[in-house]
Amino acid sequence: MKELMLAGEYYTSIDPELDAERERAKDLLYDFNMMRPTKRAERERIIRELFGHAGKNCWIESVFNCDYGYNISVGDNFYANTGCCILDCARVTIGDNVWFGPNIGIYTPEHVFDAEERTAGWEHSLPVTIGDNVWVCGGATIVGGVTIGSNSIIAAGAVVVKDVPDSVIVGGVPARVIRQITEADRLNLGPGAR
Repeated sequence: MKELMLAGEYYTSIDPELDAERERAKDLLYDFNMMRPTKRAERERIIRELFGHAGKNCWIESVFNCDYGYNISVGDNFYANTGCCILDCARVTIGDNVWFGPNIGIYTPEHVFDAEERTAGWEHSLPVTIGDNVWVCGGATIVGGVTIGSNSIIAAGAVVVKDVPDSVIVGGVPARVIRQITEADRLNLGPGAR
């Protein structure tokens, strides 16, 4: 079932190997979420043990949840505020300098539509890719199969169900492009501000 899951094929999550891998992740997450925020090195060690890859300056606030962890890859300077949930049955690749507001959900699995097959546990999962320099505002949801372009902003509460180009602001349910991010958005605070 794990091979089918990782290949994006239909699989059932009711499987001893997948159960054991989810339990391992939940044990690590329990330790992470119950640990004092000032224990930075220990918290980072857990994230590095959990994730497939974590770049430098990775900080995740508690409470954080995921399914497996090993399908998550984050670049340098990643920040996730409290309440982040990444259901990583497929690969979730996050670039450099990405910020998540509170209560962000990334959901790669999709259950089948037939009630009998769904009750039997059948689903498939599609990857999510987030480019560099992306800001995902609070309460946003990103579903499987979506790629978010670099330098874009996902507005608070948006539900992203299709690809997002580079350098745009998207918002709404379902999310749509609101506008391009342009030079007019630059504050020109001077070199010390960058």
